[in-house]
Amino acid sequence: MALQTSRYTFLATPEKGEVSALLLKPENPEFLLVLGHGAGAGWNMIVWKISLRPWQLMELLLLRYQFPIWKEGGRDSQAVSLETVASAVQFAHQLEPNLPLLAGGHSFGGRMTSLAAAQDMIPTVKGLVFCSFPLHAPGKPGIERAGHLPDIKVPMLFLSGTRDTFLNLDLFMPLLENIRHHATLHLLDTANHGYKILKRTRKSEEDVFAEMGRVAGEWVAERVGV
Repeated sequence: MALQTSRYTFLATPEKGEVSALLLKPENPEFLLVLGHGAGAGWNMIVWKISLRPWQLMELLLLRYQFPIWKEGGRDSQAVSLETVASAVQFAHQLEPNLPLLAGGHSFGGRMTSLAAAQDMIPTVKGLVFCSFPLHAPGKPGIERAGHLPDIKVPMLFLSGTRDTFLNLDLFMPLLENIRHHATLHLLDTANHGYKILKRTRKSEEDVFAEMGRVAGEWVAERVGV
């Protein structure tokens, strides 16, 4: 499937200025997904694979954007990150005003999107896709990062590996039970936080990124369809 790619910049915040974005467009997109990267990822291969491969299977237009930290270095405040998420969603809507919007990201990008949604900063978004949601830091299990999830009112999809050290399932499953009416968890067998798999023990022969795309497509049709 051929994809048309277009590069843009948009204003993240008045303080931080413009950041880069890449639009990946199939022939007949039905939704637009706004995708942010992880804290240690930037434009690396993990984000590229997540950006490019799964969503081709569901005719989904994707806008991949950077947080200001990757332009200037250092560390952004949470307020800057949330404003960047809101700006990216607004920019995506301006580019394709007739397409329903989804938003999310890998790890940090997904968590910032979830916080923006909980604070009603991205009201045009119809659903959220979290690639490796970081419930806690590796080796430091906790649930503090999930306290806002019940405040989110749109459908949520969590795509996480069974070896993800950022998501203790014993902690997350009880939380998921409390938001089960609008949250879906799909576990990717043997995948870690960056979606590396164990080929010898993985039960499925399906490519892990193809599995993500298939599951996301089914989820959109069942839970988000507009």
